[in-house]
Amino acid sequence: MGRLAPRPLLLALLGLALCRGRVVRVPSGSLVRVVGTELVIPCNVSDYDGPSEQNFDWSFSSSGSSFVELASTWEAGFPAQPYRERLQRGEILLRRTANDGVELHIKNVQPSDQGHYKCSTPSTDATVQGNYEDIVQVKVLADALQVGAVAPPEPGLSLRLGEPFELRCSASTASPLHTHLALLWELQRGTARRSVLALTHEGRFRPGPGYEQRYRVGDVRLDTVGADGYRLSVARALAADQGSYRCVVSEWIGEQGSWQEIQEKAVDVATVLIQPTVLRVAVARNVSVAEGKGLDLTCNITTDRADDVRPEVTWYFSRTPDGAWPGAPVLARLDRDSLVHSSPHVALSHVDARSYHLLVRDVSKENSGYYFCHVALWAPGHNRSWHKVAEARSAPASVDVTWLEPDYQVYLNASKVPEFSDDLTELECRIVDMKSLQASVRFTVSWYYRVNRRSDDLVASELLAVMNGDWTLKYGDRSKQRAQDGDFIFSKERTDTFSFRIQRTTEEDRGSYYCAVSAWTKQRNDSWVKSKDVFSKPVNIFWASEDSVLVVKARQPKPFFAAGNTFEMTCKVSSKNIKSPRYSVLITAEKPVGDLSSPNETKYIISLDQDSVVKLENWTDASRVDGVVLEKVQEDEFRYRMYQTQVSDAGLYRCVVTAWSPVRGSLWREAATSLSNPIEIDFQTAGPIFNASVHSDTPSVIRGDLIKLFCIIAVEGGALDPDDMAFDVSWFAVHSFGLDKAPVLLSSLDRKGIVTTAERDRKSELSLERVGVLEFLLRVHGSEDQDFGNYYCSVTPWVRSPTGSWQKEAEIYSKPIFVTVKMDDLPWAGTQKEALLLPQC
Repeated sequence: MGRLAPRPLLLALLGLALCRGRVVRVPSGSLVRVVGTELVIPCNVSDYDGPSEQNFDWSFSSSGSSFVELASTWEAGFPAQPYRERLQRGEILLRRTANDGVELHIKNVQPSDQGHYKCSTPSTDATVQGNYEDIVQVKVLADALQVGAVAPPEPGLSLRLGEPFELRCSASTASPLHTHLALLWELQRGTARRSVLALTHEGRFRPGPGYEQRYRVGDVRLDTVGADGYRLSVARALAADQGSYRCVVSEWIGEQGSWQEIQEKAVDVATVLIQPTVLRVAVARNVSVAEGKGLDLTCNITTDRADDVRPEVTWYFSRTPDGAWPGAPVLARLDRDSLVHSSPHVALSHVDARSYHLLVRDVSKENSGYYFCHVALWAPGHNRSWHKVAEARSAPASVDVTWLEPDYQVYLNASKVPEFSDDLTELECRIVDMKSLQASVRFTVSWYYRVNRRSDDLVASELLAVMNGDWTLKYGDRSKQRAQDGDFIFSKERTDTFSFRIQRTTEEDRGSYYCAVSAWTKQRNDSWVKSKDVFSKPVNIFWASEDSVLVVKARQPKPFFAAGNTFEMTCKVSSKNIKSPRYSVLITAEKPVGDLSSPNETKYIISLDQDSVVKLENWTDASRVDGVVLEKVQEDEFRYRMYQTQVSDAGLYRCVVTAWSPVRGSLWREAATSLSNPIEIDFQTAGPIFNASVHSDTPSVIRGDLIKLFCIIAVEGGALDPDDMAFDVSWFAVHSFGLDKAPVLLSSLDRKGIVTTAERDRKSELSLERVGVLEFLLRVHGSEDQDFGNYYCSVTPWVRSPTGSWQKEAEIYSKPIFVTVKMDDLPWAGTQKEALLLPQC
């Protein structure tokens, strides 16, 4: 193949010019390799700022003076003829590591490859700066390293956990140069390899990952044996030590302060198999023991270990056969130093080499359950250490503690049964036929309620109260509040008797009640455990709930004559289905239908409560408070009297009676209320008839003017002396154009001439005076805009009877008169009004 054009010319044609120098570097010093190994020489260019990839040429000289072309990254015909064949076979190749780096690889190094190797880069610089080539010397040594197993590889080295083992290999070299050997023990499990322990070429020991602690305590060691022997010692085998072991030896040489690994060889030594330790633990499966006796269980151990192993025995207890070990409670433990850890009631003893007894003294019902024996075998290791080689747990041993439970019956009796609502209910829960009782047994009670239903639907019982072993009482949701109010009372009357009282039985309390008596047994730790429940038969609490009936009849014992006489009315009461009734009475009066002022008004006059306390109600005639009397004649009869009756007393009178039932103590419950028939007071008289009217000369005024309003009374019928007539007069105003607002009281004058004027928030003032026998004048001084509206007067006449008493007549009202208040007349008002009517521009 012909050579290409001179490189400087080709590079110049490319126009590649660098402005900085470069430095070509190969490893310093000399490289040493062994025949048959691979030689790798890196070459790099620093301070390179040229094309994307730098090109390299490699040359070889056996003496260091005359170099022969070896390989090139860009010129195919560059190598000399002897190296072209090796390049084609792949024994020599160039591998680029970066744009400015390349490696020369020579596989299967031969003695003829010893010499000098030069790496150079073509120059395109206008000015030469730095160096463009570098030379490294390579020395080739004969293979003088010998590595082998001390004994031929065995099919398998079988061991048990905790047993020691040793592995050996040999390594030596006859190299003419001063070389050092490094040795590594490797463990292979499957395809994974891990370093166990190494001796470096500098004579330092280096444990592999995971072996640091074992190396520090001396469980894993590497020793030299003789001139060329190396021994791996493992003081106690672990499960992780199983696998194939090989010895890896490498040869190193020191050149100019640095170390080179010149070759490496390995040999398989042995395969280690770790056999598990056989350990079986057994305990008797089913055991029955009487309460108060001792429980004796034996833990039997079977193992194939005959060496110096020490057992650690632990007893566990669980309520279920699948107890969560090791979270179950520990009863006793014997450690590997034969020290026992237990409680005062539990003992653990070593009977023989493979039997361990558990003794639980004075067992009780709480000791019933499942017992487990757990055994761990410990083997001694290096430097007084211990390691666990096996552990096992027995199947659960079922232990049943039999005991003579107390024998008794429970009887529930209703000592007090209600006949009505609010009656007392009392239930007694008694323990009868007690047998086989021990001193360490106490009794408590639980109370239950169940509503009665006619259907076959299942109804859950409701807990009212429960007493615990320490005799503390807890209430259910139904009874909590009523117990706090004192309505439910739970008590223990005697050792064998419990009671439940309902102070005030309601309709909701009707149903079935039953009790449950619990027997509690005292334990060794002074706690109490429930051992038995016995339920009573239910007791039904029921009474017929008929409607209450209350009837009141009123009558007038004496005929009524005229005003001024005494009115008397009696009320007779009868009742049914009301427990121990006591009555309260209220006297009411309704105005006759013809009274236009308040046709449906009912007044409460006087009342008498169930404790016979009299009270005047909202009867407003203060001058006659002593003129009405209400008294109890018999237990079911009441009498009402009204003295000096007046015409205004006309109306319908009734008795309103309420029946009360006692609850407890001084409390009462309203049972029923009834209204009597009416008794009418009607005065048939031919007396005068009064009318009232309003007149005003000033129905329309200007603001500030005086408003004058006259209330004029007219009398029709028989003529009366003015001294036999008197009047209560009141003025009212409705400040609206209609009568849609409430009237406002302005001023009043009573029949004795006393004037009362209501408070106002206005500047105008009021005055009221009698100006004639039948005329009354109201003046509004300094009227304001707000004084407009409808004005009317009310008149209550009083007439003196022939007997000399004053009779109050029915109140009468005048028709309203409308009063307007105008603004001041202004001289320009008309002009302004006319201006407002002019059309707008």
